[in-house]
Parts: sequence; C-alpha cells; structure tokens
Amino acid sequence: METSVAIANSRAAWRSYLELTKPRVVALMLFTVVVGMLMATGSALPWRVLVFGPLGIALVAASAAAVNHLVDRHVDAIMARTRARPLPSGALGCTQVATFAVALGLAGMALLVVFTNPLCAALTFASLVGYAGVYSLYLKRATPHNIVIGGAAGAAPPLLGWVAVTGQLDPGALLLFLIILVWTPPHFWALAIARRDEYARAAIPMLPVTHGVAFTSLRILQYSVAMALIALLPFAIGMSGWLYLSGAAALGGRFVWLADRLRRDSRLAMPTFRFSIVYLFALFALLLIDQYFDLESSVAASIIN
Repeated sequence: METSVAIANSRAAWRSYLELTKPRVVALMLFTVVVGMLMATGSALPWRVLVFGPLGIALVAASAAAVNHLVDRHVDAIMARTRARPLPSGALGCTQVATFAVALGLAGMALLVVFTNPLCAALTFASLVGYAGVYSLYLKRATPHNIVIGGAAGAAPPLLGWVAVTGQLDPGALLLFLIILVWTPPHFWALAIARRDEYARAAIPMLPVTHGVAFTSLRILQYSVAMALIALLPFAIGMSGWLYLSGAAALGGRFVWLADRLRRDSRLAMPTFRFSIVYLFALFALLLIDQYFDLESSVAASIIN
C-alpha cells in the first residue's frame, strides 16, 4: 500500500513539474524554432545544432514559464482558470519551483553555449530576462500595453532558431520575429476579453479591464489587419513562394473576419483566441512546406538541365 501511494505521489509531482513548463506553449514555440532553423539555410544542418539548439531554447523557455508561475502564484490563486496550478493548489512549494526553474535555465544555456553560438545564447538569455523578469515582474501589472511591449520575448523563438544556425541576424530572421510580435496582442487580448472579470478581480490591467471590450476589440481588428499584411512579406522578399502566399492570405483573411465579428459579439473571444493558435502553427507550417517544395523543384530543374 505504501509503495502504491509513493508511486501515485511521484506521478502527481511529475505532472506538476511538467505543468510548470507550460508544455503546450513551449511546444508551439519549439515548432517555430525548428522552422526558423530550417528556413535559415537550404543545406543540411549539423545534427548537434538541430538537436541541441531547439532543446536548449526549449529548456530556457520552460525555465521562464516556471518563473512566471512563481511570480504569478498569488494572482493565479484568485483566477478560476489558474487556481489549480501547482503553486496555488499547494502541490509544489516556492523553493521547489525556484530550484526547478534555475536548473532548467542553466541546462538550457549550457547546451546553447556548447552547441550553437554566442549570439544565440545571448539572445536566448535576453528573452529569458525579458519574459521572466521585465514582463512577469513589472510590465504585466504596470500597463495595459504589457502584451505589446512584453511580446518581444515571446516573438523570439524563430529568430533564435535562425541565429542558432547562421550566427547572425538576417532580414529573414527579423521578419519571422515581426510576424509573431504583431500576432501576440490580438492573441492575448482575445483571451483577456473572455477572462476580463478574472483579470479585474486580480487587479491585472489588461486592456479590456482598463479600456473596455469595444476598445480592445477594435485594437484586435487593427492588429489582425496589420498581421495579415505583414505575413505576406516572406513572399515579397523572396523567402517563400506562391504556395505560402495563398495559404497566408487565406489564414489572414479568416483571422480578420473573426476579429471583425468579435467587435459585434464578445462571445467570439475564445473562438478567436483558439483560431489564433491554429493560425500561427499553420502559417509556420506553410513556410516550411513551401520551402520544401521549392527545394524539390530546384533539384528537379537541375536534374532536367
């Protein structure tokens, strides 16, 4: 009986530590990292960079997520959707979470220093400080523009993947960064509209709390239009072809349509939020698929010639 209880407790603890890392968020970030790496070069990547680069970035991102849990533990206890998290529920203590966050961060930075390059390691560390420190500790509670300013840390993954391969900041990397930077506000504001009462109780100055739903919905629409247009730039600068362009236009049109409907019906906040996740994943998948087909076409043309 005691053995069974010990096993059950260890499984519960494992699940709690995993929840600290925000695995779904990190998985999407990791996907954009890999796309950034593969977009950076048309040649094969060294397997060490391809394996340990994303792993290092993911560990640092997970460390930042754990720090966010630690900083927001009192707010999480107030909000219905977060009160079951490991810290508010008592499943883990602050010392455990802090130790876990430091261990993840150190492990991730060590992998990046050894297997990538100094610029990638430095930018990843800056992202960690930006999200876990500047955003979580200050911006989130200081201004309704927290997501706009703090979104830079969350927009970094594809840029980090690119830099892990090239060791330099190229226009393509900055464009991938810009796409996620402009995507972040409508993504989070849609969720904030749906959870505005909870944010108000927690005294978090999200835009719907400080400026109202109508104002926030208009901003979501404006950012969605800008995002849909910016997402066409990879085609404009020759990073991608017609396959990507057609898909990006369709996805952007859908996002703008949902944002426009959200202005008239706030009940569409969660559908808009959920589609924003689908949008980002599909957009980066299109980038990768388009490049793959472009490479295949180039190889076929060289064989024919």
